[in-house]
Amino acid sequence: MTSLATEQITGGELVMQALRAAGVETVYGIISIHNMPIYDAIGREGSIRAIVNRSEPGAVNMADGYARATGKLGVAITSTGTGAGNAAGALVEAQTAGTPLLHITGQIDSAFLDQGRSYIHEAKDQLGMLRAISKEAFRVRTAASLPSVIQAAIRTALTAPMGVVSVEIPINFQKALITPPRFQVLPPLAQPPDPAQVAWAAQLLRSAKRPLIWAGSGLVAAGAEQELTALAEKLGAAVLTSQAGRGAIPEDHPQCIGFFGSNPALQDFLPSCDLLLAVGTKLRAQETNQWRLPLPVTQVQVDIDPLAIGRGYPATAGVVGDAKLVLQALLEQVKGKTRSNSGFLNEIKEARQSVRAALRQTLGPYERIVDDLRATMDRDGILVRDITISSSTWGNKLFEIYGPRQSIHASGGGIGQGWQTALGVKLGQPDKQVVVLCGDGGFLVNCGEMATAVQEKIPVVALLFNDGGYGVIRNIQNKHYAGRTFAVDLKAPDFQKLAEAFGLNGYRVSSVEEFRPALESAFASGQPCLIEIDMAAIGPFAVPFAGPATEA
Repeated sequence: MTSLATEQITGGELVMQALRAAGVETVYGIISIHNMPIYDAIGREGSIRAIVNRSEPGAVNMADGYARATGKLGVAITSTGTGAGNAAGALVEAQTAGTPLLHITGQIDSAFLDQGRSYIHEAKDQLGMLRAISKEAFRVRTAASLPSVIQAAIRTALTAPMGVVSVEIPINFQKALITPPRFQVLPPLAQPPDPAQVAWAAQLLRSAKRPLIWAGSGLVAAGAEQELTALAEKLGAAVLTSQAGRGAIPEDHPQCIGFFGSNPALQDFLPSCDLLLAVGTKLRAQETNQWRLPLPVTQVQVDIDPLAIGRGYPATAGVVGDAKLVLQALLEQVKGKTRSNSGFLNEIKEARQSVRAALRQTLGPYERIVDDLRATMDRDGILVRDITISSSTWGNKLFEIYGPRQSIHASGGGIGQGWQTALGVKLGQPDKQVVVLCGDGGFLVNCGEMATAVQEKIPVVALLFNDGGYGVIRNIQNKHYAGRTFAVDLKAPDFQKLAEAFGLNGYRVSSVEEFRPALESAFASGQPCLIEIDMAAIGPFAVPFAGPATEA
């Protein structure tokens, strides 16, 4: 949409028009004296839904989840000072995940900025803090510059590599009268690859007899899932994914090994491959055993960020560009008869089976919960995961994901963000089932957003695995500190009464047999639901999960 009006409008109205022009349908946040003109404009105009959050981290996490589930711009609005500071941890999570997110924060009156005169909501070098945790941060320095700054911020957030962009808008500029421009927020253009880089990469691919593809979030962001599957089948390649790249190829595809790169069962298979094609992945430390994972010597790396090439492992060939355009170009150059190396395909099948079988042996009674959850959820259902034992074991790996944006996890490793992220996911994908895995410790970090779920009628199902504390840390202490546990046992509320108090449907599961009926009832209710899984009653995992070996 464009604004053809010539009369002056307030800065708050101008922000609303910019968001509307960018296709924003929902914003998340908390109203304050230092963002009220923006909220007033949104409320009076009426086309953008404003979710009423209970905390700034909750608002940012919901905007993050919405953006990850849809690929659209997420928008969070906070106050300045403490409000923006409260949002910082959730902004770190969104930036780590590469989420296109616009964070609009108020700011004190421009006449008093940076003077340390104790103006209400003033914070020392807030812009510096936001720059440190965002892709970019802007401050509106004059009322006349507000239109150009807000448009630049939106475009920057949506330009790959995507990320968080924060904008400080002093309160006097939100109230000021401004002549509105014609808003034309053009989508960023996909970056085509250099033909010479593609040609060199294609030559290496054509010569490979045992190729391995490692797909990451950049591939998902580019919408290159079909090209990945086609290329894998054309080359007869094995496919690994990063945690964030899950769903880039259906995990029941016979060539998909999945998110198992560092699994010991692959220690002989991976170095036996003669080429690695890494697409849109950082090859993160935790996923490669601190970059000690033995990978093929010949490596082709594809990334939109030129600085990412060779950052983790030396790249034989680097191709800079949009993953979809790069894979299309590679498909064109390796066209011809599809390869059929039956021996290698059989090895891929055996690798698929071995990593899954090894993980199943660690689960004990929770193996049935995995299978019942997968059998009950729709194929296109979305699994969101906070940091908890069940997420770190079977949720991140064994639970099959069949499409892009169906697996959303805490990229930065912080607890307590999964529940509100899932609420944003559901608002972005209202027709899909959304389930979130939480622990009792993490859930209580931001349980106030239970009220948001009920008020906004967001039917997310939370599976709360209650082990009475910080279970992962407790297991690490048991393993590496001679059984000495400290600061890990938590006094928990009665979660059923808590759910009832907020207005959620609550269920308690004390045996694996009770899980599936509770889940089916939760889905059928069409209401936000909390299913508490009593781990003390169900019993321990067959092998305690004690975290990544590098973190002990």
